[in-house]
Amino acid sequence: MRPSFEIIDHQETPLGVVSLRRRTMMTLDNLEVYEVKLNDDFLMSSLFTVVEEALSTLGLAATEKAFPEIAETEKLSVVVGGLGLGYTAKVALDHASVGELIVVDYLRPVIDWHEGGLVPLGAGLSADARCRFEHGDFFKRAVREGGEGFDSGSSEKKFHAVLLDIDHSPDHLLNPRHASFYTESELRKMTEQLHPGGIFGLWSDDPPEENFMNALNNVFAHCETHIVPFHNPILGRDSESTVYVATT
Repeated sequence: MRPSFEIIDHQETPLGVVSLRRRTMMTLDNLEVYEVKLNDDFLMSSLFTVVEEALSTLGLAATEKAFPEIAETEKLSVVVGGLGLGYTAKVALDHASVGELIVVDYLRPVIDWHEGGLVPLGAGLSADARCRFEHGDFFKRAVREGGEGFDSGSSEKKFHAVLLDIDHSPDHLLNPRHASFYTESELRKMTEQLHPGGIFGLWSDDPPEENFMNALNNVFAHCETHIVPFHNPILGRDSESTVYVATT
């Protein structure tokens, strides 16, 4: 019998200690929940995946609308920033229109957990020939710092969509050095890796933020926000997060 709580793995990283935990929620019919923490900060829980999944659903709906013929024939090339427990990547791969998915994550242990089958979605993602994990800094690759883009094998490669789920929000960052990405200048640099008409999607745990929306509106031809509600069984009420979808 598994213990009601266990730390499956924990490792030092340049950002601190990242840990993978599993707990059994006896108040939720013994539901098995996986959690990822960075130091004392919760990065993700399998108890709350609705918004991560909505990021792919909304982002790819916009991408398929922007590239209808490519979605049906040549297939779409998509980048996901942040692997976590894999829910954003999984829903992206559920779309038959996706022919290539690159997932960029800064934390090598997170990739190892998926490749080693330590998390529920890991084996499926690793076995999908369309999916490739890249160990690297999404924010540096977004602006080709050091000459490397999202695809380490081709710095000039362009994509149909970039979906980002790393920071809690543009104002609540995992690392202060991420702040510059959410400005007009770096967002504009990131669009150089998108095909014309390409999509940028972002998950945020906060309501729509005026400064970030202003930056998006100055860079992209069109942008919108989606408020995504989800039930929070711990608080016993619904919560809300935001998905931004912007079109070049």
